[in-house]
Amino acid sequence: MSTALQVPGGTRAVPPGPPRSATFRLLRDLVGDRLRLMSTATEHGDAVRLAIGPKKLYFFNSPDSAKHVLADNSGNYHKGIGLVQAKRAIGDGLLTSAGDLWRKQRKLIQPAFQHKRIAAQADVIAEEVERLVQRLRARVGTGPVDVTAELNGLALGVLGRTLLDSELGGCDSIGHSFEAVQDQAMFEMVTLSLVPTWVPLPKQLRFRRARRELQRVIDALVARRGPVAAGDPGDDVLSRLILSTTEEADPAVGQRRLRDELVTLLLAGHETTASTLSWTLHLLDRHPQVWERLREEAVAVLGTGRPVADDLRRLTYTTMVVQESMRLYPPVWILPRLALADDEIAGYRVPAGSDVVVCPYTLHRHPDFWERPAEFDPDRFDPQRASDRPRYAYLPFGAGPRFCVGSHLGTMEAVFAIAMIARELRLAGVPGRQVVPEPMLSLRVRGGLRMTVHCPDE
Repeated sequence: MSTALQVPGGTRAVPPGPPRSATFRLLRDLVGDRLRLMSTATEHGDAVRLAIGPKKLYFFNSPDSAKHVLADNSGNYHKGIGLVQAKRAIGDGLLTSAGDLWRKQRKLIQPAFQHKRIAAQADVIAEEVERLVQRLRARVGTGPVDVTAELNGLALGVLGRTLLDSELGGCDSIGHSFEAVQDQAMFEMVTLSLVPTWVPLPKQLRFRRARRELQRVIDALVARRGPVAAGDPGDDVLSRLILSTTEEADPAVGQRRLRDELVTLLLAGHETTASTLSWTLHLLDRHPQVWERLREEAVAVLGTGRPVADDLRRLTYTTMVVQESMRLYPPVWILPRLALADDEIAGYRVPAGSDVVVCPYTLHRHPDFWERPAEFDPDRFDPQRASDRPRYAYLPFGAGPRFCVGSHLGTMEAVFAIAMIARELRLAGVPGRQVVPEPMLSLRVRGGLRMTVHCPDE
């Protein structure tokens, strides 16, 4: 372990971290096992400096440091390593943009995510979940199902109807295209965008086909919507984006902005929810006593009907289960930032231009803040038990000004889906098949989650 250097005034210059001899291992883990990269970094403490090739990462793994970077001094930190490079794949949408552009984008779409508006969409969300349950019920006794693919369809269906006033569910081409875009985004992150996009690698050729397909889908959405009146644009995101981008002086710029915003919204929105639901169903399968307790609550609260907005408050244990799933497998597993000016974090000097990383995956497993951190225990989110926990020890939706705009929609969808699935069905993992996390833009299940579908009392 390296030793932190001291500078006059008591501030330590450089956090400890792996020695230079570990560079090859760090590069290998960056490409092949990013969760191990971050998890082993915690062996050096809660403030670590990682020298990975030409990059020097400052990794901070405490609630106080997360609060400083994400909230208290957030103005000094723009989106950092990985997301900057991912712009070549997903464009300059809300996920990757910064500064005035990000503030303009956030202000534009924020009204579509207001709690009152999302509550009014509860029946739409429940109807989409009902469709999912019907599709799964049709697979009882037929062999393994790719549950993640079904959940992706659910999430796209919900996003389409609640935010775009359009039908997107069941459109396989969108899911496959987003898969290619996300793979390219991670390729850009790992290679630091050093490989030109014109190089005809199979991955990049697949990505270009995917972008063309997504552009076709977006053009069709816009064409179906038709002209949007400036005085009454409607309250959905698509109408707001169309109106905003048509005001651009250069039509090509407006078209690119519209594409980037919709690709980001749909990719980030459906991927995070589908990943959360996949991990929750996997964990419930591994813990049948939790499944039974959750099913009892679902039957008691919902009866045989669809959930309504007020049921979100009444499905307390189901919510705790989803929260615990997001603790162990946070959909946003890493939060990279770039320091704009010199700063001090946890007593260490952070020079301007430094790459700074907060990692919810490791923070959610920190033994100082989580008892038995590796165990699945939804009761840890009982309000009485959670009251003494630092606010920034749990960051499933990020924090500060860039707190996930879709957190309420995602939570309602996840809680309704888990409750309705548990009430009607029982999903079981395929024996012998490993379930492995894959840290991409979200923390998804590698290769998808395959499960068999059963009636609940089998």
